[in-house]
Amino acid sequence: MHVVTLIAPPGGLRPALVEALRNAWGGGTATWLAPDLAAEFPVDSVPGNIWSVWADLQGECVDLAIQPAKGRRKRLLIADMDSTMIGQECIDELAAEAGIGPRVAEITARAMNGELDFEGALRERVALLAGLDAGVIDRVLSTRITYTPGGRELIATMKAHGGHCVLVSGGFTNFAARVAADLGFDDHQANTLLVQDGRLTGEVAEPILGREAKVAALKAVSARLGISPAEAMAVGDGANDLGMLGLAGAGVALHAKPAVAAECDLRINHGDLTALLYLQGYARADFAA
Repeated sequence: MHVVTLIAPPGGLRPALVEALRNAWGGGTATWLAPDLAAEFPVDSVPGNIWSVWADLQGECVDLAIQPAKGRRKRLLIADMDSTMIGQECIDELAAEAGIGPRVAEITARAMNGELDFEGALRERVALLAGLDAGVIDRVLSTRITYTPGGRELIATMKAHGGHCVLVSGGFTNFAARVAADLGFDDHQANTLLVQDGRLTGEVAEPILGREAKVAALKAVSARLGISPAEAMAVGDGANDLGMLGLAGAGVALHAKPAVAAECDLRINHGDLTALLYLQGYARADFAA
């Protein structure tokens, strides 16, 4: 048995569309998780035309996902930070303060789409920040960083139902510590910008937390909790997230780069982070404050 989930921005999911798809796929009774926003229904197997239907629904700003019904509720959330839990790439914001924003942002975009080696691209970008006053970090946190809608509800609801939540970022601990604390994560891991005499040295502490380190983190946290990676949900948007997205029982590409989304079966392009709760079968009424 599988479950079909349909998710749209508020007010964007038409009941007629849900019923039409349910009838076309011979599904069971539809359940509304949130009025005009998220609904689900069971099907016996994955329809053969899922991706053509998915493409059609993208034109209506509706996300479509199909998963096995068993084990949808996850016990671990492991989340990327930049452009996932927050709306920005922290290194791009630091570069903007240094007056080299476009140059660094271009490297970031290519690295996140898998066109460049992540570790090498990170070293290259950090080197461009050498000499920058370390105080700029707090300024960027205060004035440039915004949280992705739904993040607080996602973390609070999973924790209220016994889940464990970890932020694992290829970005920097200076940002990850604040984001993790603000959103309620149980733990966080990230890279460390080196500072000397109050200024960035242009180097990052080794070893760099990249794609393989995120996979290792998922395995380590799962083992510590006494669960398997199949009981985890991972979410990210960049090429360095693909390892953990592929290993987790539910790997969600959230507003992801095209090359990343193409390798994931669970893709959220129109919903916010609460979509990860709907994918697990939580209704809006189940959300923790």
